Amino acid sequence: MIPKPDLEAGEVPKAFVVRSDPTLTESDVMSFIEKQVAPYKKLREVEFVAAIPKTPSGKILRRELRDKERKACADAMTT
Repeated sequence: MIPKPDLEAGEVPKAFVVRSDPTLTESDVMSFIEKQVAPYKKLREVEFVAAIPKTPSGKILRRELRDKERKACADAMTT
């Protein structure tokens, strides 16, 4: 999960998920997480990806996910 830039709130939670079940939907993930976290931590967006970037030791490279999201948001605002 990473913070996604948002004009209204500043940042909102976004999850990147590797889909193991082809029937898994964005709403399934969001409803599962909604039961587990506080209201302000509820997911606002889910993106399905082929793989999560990791270091050779197996740590998730959240920085790469954040940078990718910031670039996508910046591109969307300029067009």
